[in-house]
Amino acid sequence: MDFLTPPEMRLTLRVLAKLLGYPSAELRAHLPDLREALAAERALGSARRAELEALIESLARTPALDVEAAYVELFDRGRSTSLHLFEHVHGDSRDRGPAMVDLAQTYEKAGLCLAPHELPDYLPVVLEYASTQPPREARAFLAEMVHILQAIFSALQQRGSAYASVLGALVELAGEKAHAVKVVADEPIDDSWAEPAAFDGCSAKGQSRPGELQPVHVVRKSPASEGVRA
Repeated sequence: MDFLTPPEMRLTLRVLAKLLGYPSAELRAHLPDLREALAAERALGSARRAELEALIESLARTPALDVEAAYVELFDRGRSTSLHLFEHVHGDSRDRGPAMVDLAQTYEKAGLCLAPHELPDYLPVVLEYASTQPPREARAFLAEMVHILQAIFSALQQRGSAYASVLGALVELAGEKAHAVKVVADEPIDDSWAEPAAFDGCSAKGQSRPGELQPVHVVRKSPASEGVRA
């Protein structure tokens, strides 16, 4: 493949966006169309297309409840496989908000509007936007996030997930070769959502745990506040 002259990838990007979406009954009903679009555009090599076809076949043959449960377990229960890109860059920091606004404005300039429930950094949404761009611009856009795509690809590979083929395809469309990188282990979800024990100190993340000294803050009352209280 000549990486200096990007292939037409509009349909392929939309197929990959759909494959990364929740495997609803509507999506599974259109799986044959997705397979045909991949074969027609041929933006990917035959080996990668074969992997994607195997994923499509698995989604079609596996019982709906099993497919849906596996999807939630894979993408919604850990940061390393999250499809929200800024989760990998900003985590829960305040920088995530401005980055979201900037990306949403990029979409608006292209004439794209997000649905009320959609976040701009959700990878399927990102790919829908990329699919509206000319091949060279689309490749450059993907290249800006290729390090994140590599990380998600590696995390999915570690879990033995067929969805790794989708991320591998995106890395290749960005002009890079998909390869394993170091993945930071996810914190167990039960720990990250732990609630403080009632009347027994604080055990939530970022606070002191039971058995540890609890800081006490003494606040001096002002004469004005004492007067109001009196």
